[in-house]
Amino acid sequence: MHSARSRRLLALSLASLFAVAALRGQAPAVAAPAATATAAPAAKLGSKVFLWDSYVVKPTAVGTRRDVADLPTATFAKFESHISTLNAGNMSHAPHIHPQEEFIILKEGTLEASINGKLERVEAGSIMFFASNDYHNVTNVGTTPATYLVFNLATAATQSVPKAGATAAAVPGKLVSTVFHWDKLEAKPTKTGARREIVNSPTSTLLGLEGHITTLKPGEAPHAPHHHPDEELIIVKDGLMEVMIKGVTQRGGPGSIFFYGSNDEHGMKNVGGTEATYYVFRTITEATPKESPAKAD
Repeated sequence: MHSARSRRLLALSLASLFAVAALRGQAPAVAAPAATATAAPAAKLGSKVFLWDSYVVKPTAVGTRRDVADLPTATFAKFESHISTLNAGNMSHAPHIHPQEEFIILKEGTLEASINGKLERVEAGSIMFFASNDYHNVTNVGTTPATYLVFNLATAATQSVPKAGATAAAVPGKLVSTVFHWDKLEAKPTKTGARREIVNSPTSTLLGLEGHITTLKPGEAPHAPHHHPDEELIIVKDGLMEVMIKGVTQRGGPGSIFFYGSNDEHGMKNVGGTEATYYVFRTITEATPKESPAKAD
């Protein structure tokens, strides 16, 4: 009885409160919901070795996928990488566009690249660069699975790229969507092996993109350990490489990726019994430091 009477009194009190508030033209005060905690910013990717055997293979409707990284870095708003295997006769996806620039290295198999409706057959070892907002996709036109490494790069400049597509905009001096065919990349002898030049150009979102392919004889190193402000990607094509990052060494074979963060000390050496070949990509963005920090005495 007492409990029921208390509930009736409470209901009458609330009703009176709302009635008075209505006459005064205002709503009764209601407690504000608790503030939602702000999500912490994503950690930035630093120098790291991604070994081929460490990737987790996940099945897809058209083949398999291995995720590598999806994080900002010291000079990129976003660095995303994954490895796709496409079964014969399948396409990656319908032709699409996106503002971030993308490049693909074909590890094995045969693809047909579509760039703004133009089709181009691509053989293993080749590199495909898809500029901002250009329509693109790839299709496996071979008889065996095709595996390729994908890199998506976003910078502060990505937000202001030409909506019509980089190729249509044709800004002088800036790289547009291009296929760099393996058999057209001339190998020039060096003291330690050979070198193939790929590209050295600004793009819609990068102040500079430099790419080449190095082949090292067994036991050789391309240079002494060093560091530089621009970030660098190494993708092993053939052979066994030993990489040193800030005094720590690891070994990686075909399909492994070495990421060198801005101004981190690094070096490499061919520790296999055969030649080793790897891709090198160095990038400069608006966030790249202008100079390397001075070394302590």
